[in-house]
Amino acid sequence: MPFRLLISLGLLCALLPLHHGAPGPDGSAPDPAHYSFSLTLIDALDTLLILGNVSEFQRVVEVLQDNVDFDIDVNASVFETNIRVVGGLLSAHLLSKKAGVEVEAGWPCSGPLLRMAEEAARKLLPAFQTPTGMPYGTVNLLHGVNPGETPVTCTAGIGTFIVEFATLSSLTGDPVFEDVARVALMRLWESRSDIGLVGNHIDVLTGKWVAQDAGIGAGVDSYFEYLVKGAILLQDKKLMAMFLEYNKAIRNYTRFNDWYLWVQMYKGTVSMPVFQSLEAYWPGLQSLIGDIDNAMRTFLNYYTVWKQFGGLPEFYNIPQGYTVEKREGYPLRPELIESAMYLYRATGDPTLLELGRDAVESIEKISKVECGFATIKDLRDHKLDNRMESFFLAETVKYLYLLFDPTNFIHNNGSTFDTVITPYGECILGAGGYIFNTEAHPIDPAALHCCQRLKEEQWEVEDLMREFYSLKRNRSKFQKKTMSSGPWEPPTRPGIRLSPENHDQARERKPATQKVPLLSCPSQPFTSKLALLGQVFLDAS
Repeated sequence: MPFRLLISLGLLCALLPLHHGAPGPDGSAPDPAHYSFSLTLIDALDTLLILGNVSEFQRVVEVLQDNVDFDIDVNASVFETNIRVVGGLLSAHLLSKKAGVEVEAGWPCSGPLLRMAEEAARKLLPAFQTPTGMPYGTVNLLHGVNPGETPVTCTAGIGTFIVEFATLSSLTGDPVFEDVARVALMRLWESRSDIGLVGNHIDVLTGKWVAQDAGIGAGVDSYFEYLVKGAILLQDKKLMAMFLEYNKAIRNYTRFNDWYLWVQMYKGTVSMPVFQSLEAYWPGLQSLIGDIDNAMRTFLNYYTVWKQFGGLPEFYNIPQGYTVEKREGYPLRPELIESAMYLYRATGDPTLLELGRDAVESIEKISKVECGFATIKDLRDHKLDNRMESFFLAETVKYLYLLFDPTNFIHNNGSTFDTVITPYGECILGAGGYIFNTEAHPIDPAALHCCQRLKEEQWEVEDLMREFYSLKRNRSKFQKKTMSSGPWEPPTRPGIRLSPENHDQARERKPATQKVPLLSCPSQPFTSKLALLGQVFLDAS
């Protein structure tokens, strides 16, 4: 069944190089000044390989190397640029050899796509230079943070960096990226309420909550997602412990009959009894921590909504059992399909394949147009909008394909792998266990151990220091001080200002490798946060 959809995508993929940039905030054609950003190309690149289109992957890599330029006077969403551009480039970089791209000596610790990802990420670093260490929501790629930029950022826009930034630090040897991501995570953790919840929007200068609605959906979602995925990727018990504490509060205050509502973060009283389509990622996240029974019950609630409309409306009023006014659209979001893919891998339940079949048939029947798949403007009458989001190619198509393709290399169980020689020794890649960022860009966790530049330099210094202290007959005291490997502790003082020059301030103690068990969002008031067709490019004015 899904191959009908993929055949239709053939023409679309061939046309990808013609679509550069992102639509304007009003859905209009992209501004020519944005064309060099090539958003859709980057966002869809790893999808091409997962679908087996190696030649197109190779061609797009060449197009990106020849055309992408981040030195442009454009205001960009820090959150969206990270998950789509940095994440997309990192994933494509790590998959390049599998796609038959000729990689340079030193790969995966070097390469043109990695350098592009690093360049894009450095453009985002000025946003983190706040008194709290929590980033602004928008940064100008050429000039940094605009003087009049709003300090109000959504929770997800602060806590959705650890996957990409820790990967970048591991591959490049520059700790600044992981440092700023960890500080931002910890500031949110320290800002939670007495009942263990976080709000929706916060002032990054003062640390005061501006929107105090707590839930698992829009504006908050990927913060929770990245605590779990960061814990798995980095084998970090502390991040997992943080999520499990949040999970207790979420279950205590927001869960009702396996639905999750919005509540007041300090009191736990219901503020908005709605289901948002973005919340459909939650069953998949529950599956990653082994909570399968709860995940399936919630998934089945969401699936009933899909069957009612042929898609998930942006807002669904749970007590009334119907859409919310002005939130009736479905921009072909991936979240329910994503959860189906995770849960099917965990359970093999054929109900999950039924959702996949329904999704393919709905998308083909309702949204297919001459050159792509259009956003459904209103699920009640299936009217279409003249736009297609890049996440349809990056996520929806990918998760659908992986749901029906059990032998895809992404699902590798470790039975096969590749051995790569790097400047830092032998490295194992492609053994499976891929961690998807929130834009469905897969990161090979083994790659984080291929480029141990920082660790080797640390060992060299420690060896010299041990020799010195041995001469002073004080070796045991030194070892006690330097060789402890306790869990990483976050900075406890007020926020710090970070930049490539002073990032060492963030590293009060070095993160320790830990073992764990199995293991879109522009700034806006809460009432209007669900202009959820989040754009990378905002109006320059």
